[in-house]
Amino acid sequence: MRPADIAALSVFLAAWLLYEPMLTLLAKRRGGVLNTDMTVIRAAWMANMIRRESRFMDGQLFGHALNSASFFASSNLILIAATAGALFGGERTFASVSALELVRTSSRLLFEVQLALVLIALARGLLDFIWSIRQLNYCIAALGAAPDPTPPEDQAKYAAVAARLINPALSAFNAGVRGYYFALAAAAWLFGPWAFMATTTGAVALLLWRQSASASASATRDLRRLLEGG
Repeated sequence: MRPADIAALSVFLAAWLLYEPMLTLLAKRRGGVLNTDMTVIRAAWMANMIRRESRFMDGQLFGHALNSASFFASSNLILIAATAGALFGGERTFASVSALELVRTSSRLLFEVQLALVLIALARGLLDFIWSIRQLNYCIAALGAAPDPTPPEDQAKYAAVAARLINPALSAFNAGVRGYYFALAAAAWLFGPWAFMATTTGAVALLLWRQSASASASATRDLRRLLEGG
């Protein structure tokens, strides 16, 4: 592996491992980012859910979240199968890919490492989606178990526990979606180390911008302030 490939791989691993700490630091400096603001909004949702006479709408929303996670998990599994097929395709796959003008892979070993990195990124995302699906099923059970009507003295406690269930579930879903960004960055390694490094940097910059400076992040921040009465 050439020095440029090692440097690009180091940048990718650093970005992948340090993204969450960077997001936490950014949230502290800005008073919140999209993901942390959404935890407050979901807590408000659970507080309103427990006070509603009819919770049909809440059940529909839970079902939509579960279907979304299941769809992404299925798509992820297809991508994993395709990547694994190329990885274990042997000399024929390597020869076919090496014939492409845009692909920059110096050896079969490097080619297999490149595909393995894509596969690992996708597999990590799949595990996040699976964990999200399991937790969403726990949330559905909590919704079904909510007393109807819930005694006023227990509403705040039940809403807080429900929020502790739904926030990790949807955080895992977000982590699974984020895996696609890093899988695409890993795939850029096939076009050379500099493309790999540039795509990794661009993916992290895009993720951070969407979390802190996008229109959705701004609206979510304002909604959180409204819910908190500030």
